Amino acid sequence: MTVCKYKKKMIENLPLLNLPSFGVKVTEKNGKRMIYDPLRRKFVALTPEEWVRQHFVHYLITEKGYPPSLVGNEISLQVNSTAKRCDTIVYNPFLAPLMIVEYKSPMISIKRVVFDQISRYNTVLRVRYLTVSNGIQHFCCRMDYETQTYTFLESLPDYDELG
Repeated sequence: MTVCKYKKKMIENLPLLNLPSFGVKVTEKNGKRMIYDPLRRKFVALTPEEWVRQHFVHYLITEKGYPPSLVGNEISLQVNSTAKRCDTIVYNPFLAPLMIVEYKSPMISIKRVVFDQISRYNTVLRVRYLTVSNGIQHFCCRMDYETQTYTFLESLPDYDELG
């Protein structure tokens, strides 16, 4: 298995994203493209959604100050007795969930159905922030459970603003 950093051949057909680029590790195994996920500490299938996830998580950590030890990818949970997986969950230092992040392929526009999906996950976790990204567009809203409302934010908060 040969690992390369952003070799053009390995990333062809993947779009440029509205996120900072970085030294992503891409390889090929059994004819499949793989990308290294530092949070899971392993190579995973390089899908368009995974391309977005790795860039977005890198952005959270390097630009927004999110501690890598408090960010988890592909977190399992039960929603109405059905096993589901959150793309990314951000935790506070006491390991209480603060934010759910849902990723979509850059080719998929973000519509209400995506927020419906993340809202179902939130019935279990009751986080303060819901974030959705397709790598091109990013939306984050802050939940207010007292008033049963939410507010879309102009930008993604830094980790120390999540409170």
